[in-house]
Amino acid sequence: MPDTQTPLSSAIQLDDIHLRLSSDAGEVNILRGINLDIKRGETIGLVGPSGSGKTSMLMVVAGLERPTEGTVRVAGNDITHLSEDKLALFRREHTGIVFQNFHLVPTMTALENVALPLEFAGRAHAFEAAREQLDAVGLGHRIEHYPGQLSGGEQQRVALARAFVTEPTILLADEPTGNLDGKTGETVMELLFDLHKRKGTTLLLITHAPDLAKRCSRTLTMADGHIVADEAVS
Repeated sequence: MPDTQTPLSSAIQLDDIHLRLSSDAGEVNILRGINLDIKRGETIGLVGPSGSGKTSMLMVVAGLERPTEGTVRVAGNDITHLSEDKLALFRREHTGIVFQNFHLVPTMTALENVALPLEFAGRAHAFEAAREQLDAVGLGHRIEHYPGQLSGGEQQRVALARAFVTEPTILLADEPTGNLDGKTGETVMELLFDLHKRKGTTLLLITHAPDLAKRCSRTLTMADGHIVADEAVS
């Protein structure tokens, strides 16, 4: 059930998030008191230099990294102290994630990769839904191909299809065009924003491309573990 203290209009709420990790040189402060409220259906471009904490913040939102302090609410639920099993179930129901390096299963076809989260969830008609999603990203003719038989752009489109097949309320994308050439990356981003528009999914997008960030409704800038700017895009 949704946390009654979280407004239904909020997709993501971070309250005083700190993340400290151990290293050979001692404790490192990665996130230093992040406060953030992202409304449902917003598109957020997250920018900043390497090492500023962008990916760490996204991992906290995804429940893949547990904050040292603070509260994380996603889709109306406090996920801060959920067990690993419950976090996995929560992600399956609410969150799609797209990484720079695709993270496809190499021994599975495109169709099997996209159907996988639905099969884990025990949903009926998993392969039918996967086929429809691959059609939506223009890969209906490549469903029986393995990742090694696909170009980088095609693999990223498979990853997008897999992220959207569960119809998540929130999509987290970490430099999804980072390993692609300019033209292919542009095609992938058109698909990303088109899927967001059709599904109304909240989008949190890490990017180093200012032009891409400006396509979002808000731009957040991070530096040294802090959000140093939060601007609406006109």
